[in-house]
Amino acid sequence: MIELVLGGARSGKSGYAQQCALDKNKPVLLIATATADDNEMAQRINLHKQQRPNNINVIEEPLELATVLVNPANTNKTILIDCLTLWVSNLLLKYKEKIEDSKELNAFIDCLDTMNADVYIVSNEVGMGVIPLGRLNRIYCDTVGRLHQAIAAKAQRVTLMVAGLPHSIKSETKL
Repeated sequence: MIELVLGGARSGKSGYAQQCALDKNKPVLLIATATADDNEMAQRINLHKQQRPNNINVIEEPLELATVLVNPANTNKTILIDCLTLWVSNLLLKYKEKIEDSKELNAFIDCLDTMNADVYIVSNEVGMGVIPLGRLNRIYCDTVGRLHQAIAAKAQRVTLMVAGLPHSIKSETKL
């Protein structure tokens, strides 16, 4: 089962997805994509670490999500990816305008079809605001928007978080 959890900044995405993952009563693996490139980001990462239960295993992987996801050691676990938009930022810094051609982006989308685990994917909804002025910002928003659409098509559930409240956008029940 794949669930995409979208929302704005401080909407409760991470907390909601983390609780859903823990509720599965399987080992939880968090794939953290953030990098501490400045003091403010380092503080945000530390806050997430402090709020995280000790029984969640963490792999910090800023670029190669698919490599971690397809690792046989991660089968039959509940996987939490936090955060997809930070991952896209990392890819954008590496590939610039060629981000859509990145092997990491395409490998991630492709590997979702082969997952033998419950996967919760946390991401910021960036498509509800104004169109950014800068070219690289527009490429970022376009890439994230297309990525969200691709994941939502594959996901069994899509949840939009608003003010800490989950709103179901898509819910397919398994027989």
